Amino acid sequence: MSREPVHIDKPWVKKIAFAQGVTVDGKLLFSSGITARAPDGSVVGVGDIRKQIETCFSNLGDVLRAVDADFKDVVKYTMYTTDIDAFREHTDVYTAHFIDHPASTLVEVSKLAHPDMTVEIEAVARIP
Repeated sequence: MSREPVHIDKPWVKKIAFAQGVTVDGKLLFSSGITARAPDGSVVGVGDIRKQIETCFSNLGDVLRAVDADFKDVVKYTMYTTDIDAFREHTDVYTAHFIDHPASTLVEVSKLAHPDMTVEIEAVARIP
């Protein structure tokens, strides 16, 4: 089984010990947890969960495009938030990315890797 890391061209990514995703046999992409980070690594949308959801999906889109995939290729989302009630107020943002009814899990957690983060999203996608 072949395994290839996926890297995106953002300065902060060069400083971390993990890839933004991993492909398996050129057929599946497993993303890392994608957070609301600007290209320089700073947290985007501090105090604004809607902005963080939008940024997470934008950043996930970068990872998908790196392997020539798109949101229509996602088969499973796992979404973590520190405030599930606030997250649910923005269904229009995240369901816009739910093409062809992927599987999905939404979990409330006590905290994420950075105290200003309220959302983290990971995905499994087929590679066309």
